[in-house]
Amino acid sequence: MASRKPGRSRGGSKPPPVRAGSSGQVLTAGIGQFLLPDPVTHKAALIFSIMSQVRVRFAPSPTGFFHIGSARTALFNWLYARHTGGKFILRIEDTDQQRNSDAFLEVIYSSLRWLGLDWDEGPHAGGDFGPYRQSERGEIYQGYLQKLQDTGRLYAKDGAQWFKISGQPQIIEDAIRGRVERTEEKDFVVVRSDGSPVFHLVNVIDDITMGITHVIRGEDHLSNTSKHTELFKALGAPLPTFAHIPLILSQQGSGKMSKRDQGALIGEYQERGYLPEAVINFLCLLGWNPKDDREKMPLAEVVKLFDFAGVNQSNARFDDRKMAHMNMSYLLELPPADFLAKARAYFSRQEAPRAVMEAADEAYFAEVIAISQPKVKAIEELPDYTIYFFSEAFPWNAKAIKKTFNKGEPLARLAELKELLAPMDSLDDETAVEEAIKTMAENLGKGFGDYQAVARLAVTGTNAGPGLTQIFRVLGKDRVLARMERFLAHPPTGES
Repeated sequence: MASRKPGRSRGGSKPPPVRAGSSGQVLTAGIGQFLLPDPVTHKAALIFSIMSQVRVRFAPSPTGFFHIGSARTALFNWLYARHTGGKFILRIEDTDQQRNSDAFLEVIYSSLRWLGLDWDEGPHAGGDFGPYRQSERGEIYQGYLQKLQDTGRLYAKDGAQWFKISGQPQIIEDAIRGRVERTEEKDFVVVRSDGSPVFHLVNVIDDITMGITHVIRGEDHLSNTSKHTELFKALGAPLPTFAHIPLILSQQGSGKMSKRDQGALIGEYQERGYLPEAVINFLCLLGWNPKDDREKMPLAEVVKLFDFAGVNQSNARFDDRKMAHMNMSYLLELPPADFLAKARAYFSRQEAPRAVMEAADEAYFAEVIAISQPKVKAIEELPDYTIYFFSEAFPWNAKAIKKTFNKGEPLARLAELKELLAPMDSLDDETAVEEAIKTMAENLGKGFGDYQAVARLAVTGTNAGPGLTQIFRVLGKDRVLARMERFLAHPPTGES
């Protein structure tokens, strides 16, 4: 037990008097300009009338970019609300005037919308329990501070307002962690000396006045919860159900994933052309398990299955390769028209790819994207993956060159293939072209692969991509033969 603090007593004596004037300037400094009537009883009847309905909240601060951890917390709250038929409330914790940014606030809104996490109450949605920004709730906080003062649980020290703890063990029946017991040993500040309220105070008051029934948040907040239960009880409010979800660990080491880690920011996935449904699916599995080893699941089914029993206690490790694989699996299932639309949108956001797309025939561009869809892992790969369809100055893959020239007589095979293709009217019939190559290879005692590797290298500069005859068809006979001729005349060395 910590030593006794000046200005408080364990023996039950009256707390020191609040400093003169503190019910005015000190308690409301920096927030007194906001006015709401009778905050202590603020819509109390309505709150009690909806307590049977699940009400959860996501309460981000607009002080930085929207990251994976925040998105997962928002998602789990949204899933629980949708699973139970409850309400998902968006509340903005913007009391940090030094770090708040309207730009970051817009990032929160746009990121949630991109992920499809619509909120039932909050900014832009309205609701009966607003305002939904803490910076606009000053008079509500003042009313509850007055209540703490009236019941002897608030005192002034060093210009700040301190909450007098009960000293009693705080029992937290966590829906995920189980029974947790913590005892606060020290009084704590609830209003700073500059008059600004502390997170613990406003968080609890907002949960009370908004009728929040379930507090779903990261495990790192579990250590705060005993402070919050002290405040709930001091204000005569019932405790919500707490559910502390596991942390998301960085890919390297054992620490919590931070905004600086690779793959941490939701905005990056938007810019890179990831599908929001893939990101959501991946986030569902960071700490929750449907219990049947499935990974790819439609969101409607996740809503049906999601509950606290499926949330793990152990921390989840972020893996950007698994995220990429999940995205690829969703890309493969996109209707071609949707994939093309997303490809166009991505090319439009990049200067060089935009110029390529605008210079290309629309039907040709669509055909290139169509044959590339089954092969790429992400939309962002498309500009480099398809460059040889739009330019004769495509790069040469040094590893592919070395691999091709280390086996057999690639130039002789390419010359044979060129001679085979030259008399054909076109290369539009993929099946006929492939059968012709196979027949020639068999007659010469070779295999299809002896021709495929060098032909692909000659016309694309690499050893990966769509099917060889698909590439021939889309590029057209003239371009294919011209590239083969160039390759035979000036074989690449792998140095450029």
